[in-house]
Amino acid sequence: MTEELPLEITPRETRNHMDSGLPVLLIDCREPHEHAICRIEGAQLIPMNTVPTRLQEIDSAAGEGRVIVYCHHGMRSLSVVSWLRRQGVERCQSLSGGIEQWSLEIDPSVPRY
Repeated sequence: MTEELPLEITPRETRNHMDSGLPVLLIDCREPHEHAICRIEGAQLIPMNTVPTRLQEIDSAAGEGRVIVYCHHGMRSLSVVSWLRRQGVERCQSLSGGIEQWSLEIDPSVPRY
């Protein structure tokens, strides 16, 4: 049995996980117009309303590693992660504070809006 992950993960923990070389799927659940403004390098754009159609793909990625979902401030991603967990995708987390917090704490080159 695997340990239960907290619903949220901090930007620093996310960066450390990405740097560790362990498999991680970083999902941007914002809308395409938001993604055009700024993004975290390596993230895959899967807008919130399309997540259900990509469930199998996301579940498969969670089986290989960890799925971390982010949005602008962390509210939509928390909803997505809660929904994914109800579908049985356990190894997923929401980036607390979203890309806004990522820009403040990790990468100030990521534009804020």
